[in-house]
Amino acid sequence: MSVEVSWFSALCDDDYRYLGEHDPSLKSSWSHCRSIAEKADRHGYDSILLPSGYQLGIDSVAFAGGIAPLTEQIRLLVAVRCGELWVPQLARQLATLDQMLGGRLAINIISSDIPGETLASEPRYQRTRETMLALRDLLNGDSVNTQGEFVNLDLQPPNVRTMSGRSPLFYFGGLSDPARAVAAECADVFLMWPDTLPTVESLLQDMRARAAAHARSLRFGYRVHVIVRETEGEAIDASRLLMSRLDASEGERIRAQSLDSQSVGVRAQGALRESANSDGFAEANLWTGIGRARSGCGAAIVGDPDQVLKKLQQYMALGIEAFILSGYPHSEECDLFARYVLPELDHAVLA
Repeated sequence: MSVEVSWFSALCDDDYRYLGEHDPSLKSSWSHCRSIAEKADRHGYDSILLPSGYQLGIDSVAFAGGIAPLTEQIRLLVAVRCGELWVPQLARQLATLDQMLGGRLAINIISSDIPGETLASEPRYQRTRETMLALRDLLNGDSVNTQGEFVNLDLQPPNVRTMSGRSPLFYFGGLSDPARAVAAECADVFLMWPDTLPTVESLLQDMRARAAAHARSLRFGYRVHVIVRETEGEAIDASRLLMSRLDASEGERIRAQSLDSQSVGVRAQGALRESANSDGFAEANLWTGIGRARSGCGAAIVGDPDQVLKKLQQYMALGIEAFILSGYPHSEECDLFARYVLPELDHAVLA
């Protein structure tokens, strides 16, 4: 079974040698994030996620335009936050990016609050639904005539088109009931954060049933950190070193600064961390310590190459077809995973 293997470029100021201790050389910047993306491209990763944050770092769409001509084979998974950009303009930007990339574009739809406003879950996901439906139509070259709560358009598609003439894949995730409903109707790839194997299996079953109710099928992606070393002991030592300078109050501050810090998904990551044993493991090789200083994806696969590969294969057996991986520092862990695990995986971009 082929699987998509993606890395992560730290646009949202999320790169550390020691969690909670900011290193100026790892701060979100054009040069630093460019170096991660170019390295992942050279190593042969299938895709790289360019995340979206307002206060936390540089802009994903602008960065994608800059890095596009500097990459050779890697696909850019560009995060866009619903409500930040007018949908017709967003469609033009994304179609232009796809042309610059020769078709190597995918879209990560983000439904968090936009800067300066707070919406309840139901209307926020309604905005996401309307945005996804209209954006897909425009990227498919279809006209849009919709009178929604947030998107009101009677518009022909822009002349600029993607290389295929069709919309790139939409990656989207969320655990709340409104999020799951939108994903079932509108997403191509449903993304989830780390959890135990039984919980992942249950979530996949629920999402398959929800998509089937719309006469659709979903593909599934898994976002997780990795710490891989030659031996399990070395990997555990690396996890302890990563946490060795973390002050608890700084960890709380880091978790709170994200716009989605109170979401159902973030709370689930907290529950996973609370369920872990005294060493922070929620199950074999799934370590939750990273969540002490990070909102969102809060666990890592930790182990030797065989253990990390086995863990990924267990998720694949459940139906995961795409992994979005990261590690600290992102550039160094990108090297290590590419050395120890990537060659053992039959991998290719989802199409």
